Amino acid sequence: MKIRGHRVDPAEIEGALLAHPETQARGATALPARLSARAWLLADWESGEVLAACRAHERLAPASTLKMLFADTVLAKFPRTDRHTVTAADLADIPEGSSLVGIQPGTTYTVEQLWQGVFLRSGNDAVHVLAAMNGGIAKTVAEMQARAADLQALDTRVVSPDGYDHPGQLSSAYDLTLFARHGLRNADFRGYCGTRTADFPAGGAKTFQIQNTDRLLTGSWGLRTYDGMIGVKNGYTSHAGNTFTGAAVRGGRTLLVTVMHPAAGANAVYEETAALLDWGFAQGGAVRAVGALVDPLSEGGARAGGPSGQRGGGAADGPGGPFVAADAGPSTGRLLEGAGLTAALLAGGAWALRRRTRSRRAAPATGTAPAPRRARPDTPDGPGTPGASGDSRTPGGPESETRGRHRR
Repeated sequence: MKIRGHRVDPAEIEGALLAHPETQARGATALPARLSARAWLLADWESGEVLAACRAHERLAPASTLKMLFADTVLAKFPRTDRHTVTAADLADIPEGSSLVGIQPGTTYTVEQLWQGVFLRSGNDAVHVLAAMNGGIAKTVAEMQARAADLQALDTRVVSPDGYDHPGQLSSAYDLTLFARHGLRNADFRGYCGTRTADFPAGGAKTFQIQNTDRLLTGSWGLRTYDGMIGVKNGYTSHAGNTFTGAAVRGGRTLLVTVMHPAAGANAVYEETAALLDWGFAQGGAVRAVGALVDPLSEGGARAGGPSGQRGGGAADGPGGPFVAADAGPSTGRLLEGAGLTAALLAGGAWALRRRTRSRRAAPATGTAPAPRRARPDTPDGPGTPGASGDSRTPGGPESETRGRHRR
């Protein structure tokens, strides 16, 4: 098998090297100094080459970067000009402390506006409305898990479509990069994630402006815009810390970077992303691939991870994020793990699943995972950022997040 002119052992493609916990890079100059992220990955979008990585398969809480999988699953289902009048039921069960774009019951939105709320403001209210249009949260979660399986994102476990902290909700730098790579093939996905500002309905004929919270795209909070940046998605929660998958194009080449859980610092996730992009663009053809992003099974991709489809060894099977191998009680997503149950749900068993979930919620929680907690009031992307208590329901607040709560 060849990758960009280099012969590589097939065992190394999405396998042996990427499973190791050590940093992987070959045939290039030294990597950027002071990379503090717990896991990261740099890849070529077109070829799928993984140019360098560190703990690519370590399972960590993804925060709102999981919304890329939500978009990849649901985006093509509804024309962007379709209109939907939001009901109170559409907004039910949004987790307390969620980031919100400010959707109001009784107001009519286009599908395009709802996706702008998802991509620009990471609004969990917009996610829940689109999930309701798609048949509900349970159906959407099942479809996202099935989509992850088709994309061969085997580190990913979906509990909620919005990426909010839930026990067992996990992904990896490798999987998030897969989501971005496939999503960017869709013109609407690419357009939304690269949109800097948009006018959003405020009820009646009024609108307010929303801004993209990707700091490398917009140049905010002390950062410059990154030359060639085209998206994709950032995230932050108290448990996940900062996560980010970014894509940039220079000289006709597009690179993808995912950075998860860097050391404390509001801008660290963006600074380390920019450093890795700079390094990747500077290497030209000198770097030798350490692995590859696999193709979807539905598009003829070879099955990754061996006959069982499970990746073995390495960081992916070791301790991951705060919720690895923990169960704080049943939830809709947790009940979807069995393949048979997922199939039954997709065939129309959602009512029985919801009834079963409600009956189990009355039982005491088991396991040792901490319950999701609110972000500190001064943490839009880390401690101490001025003006962090903007309210997403009120236009004009810095980064328009809910007051002192979960962020992107």
